[in-house]
Amino acid sequence: MPNPHTIAVAGKGGVGKTTTCGMIIDYLSKQHKGPILVVDADANSNLNEVLGVEEGVTLGQIREEMAQAELKGTIPANMTKADYAEFKFSSALIEEDDFDMLVMGRTQGKGCYCYVNGVLKAQVDKYAKNYSYLVMDNEAGLEHVARGTLPHVDTMLLISDCSRRGVQAVARIAEMIQEMNLNPGRMGLIINRAPGGQLDAGIREEVEKHGLTLFGVLPQDDAVYRCDCSGDPSALLPDTDPMKIALRGIMQQLGL
Repeated sequence: MPNPHTIAVAGKGGVGKTTTCGMIIDYLSKQHKGPILVVDADANSNLNEVLGVEEGVTLGQIREEMAQAELKGTIPANMTKADYAEFKFSSALIEEDDFDMLVMGRTQGKGCYCYVNGVLKAQVDKYAKNYSYLVMDNEAGLEHVARGTLPHVDTMLLISDCSRRGVQAVARIAEMIQEMNLNPGRMGLIINRAPGGQLDAGIREEVEKHGLTLFGVLPQDDAVYRCDCSGDPSALLPDTDPMKIALRGIMQQLGL
């Protein structure tokens, strides 16, 4: 199987990035675009909640368990440290009907966070070739993309809310992507929470000022807000939901 089409989603916290990412995964699943590998690489993200998936063990948690096992000498005598690591990390893959998921999480101890980045890259490299799509929810700093955790990014989606400050923040992320020579196949902006799904002239002006490609606009959505308040999975809202309709149009326009 050829390399998967890789979609990376990025934006500062609180703009609806993870909700948008969850709905993208739901869209790809319903279009039978799978198999899909989902990577939650935002240490503060709750993508599993958006998707309605039980939280599994994270790579960060396994790293801590391994450190404790090594400290206490409880690694099985018939296993090398490398074999034990492979055995433990293989349990991190959450398998659902429509997608599989890896959650990075964060380390709790004093160990170097770089180690978990390395583990995530190793796991992605091991699994990615088995999937048609790889969808990754990133933190605003795009550390994992910069470190080469992902294979080449085919579609980079920058998510902003409907504010000048949000667009300015996304523009800084776009500059960082260029400075790091990441060269995604294509990169564009999706603006979320626009009243009535319409962009204010001032926001459109800000987008143009920073030379950003606007892929589309998602409306302010009361149902999504209620899901956020109640903890219900917003990715499982009906396909008639306004945000889902708008996102479906963007995805189709991008040929996804």
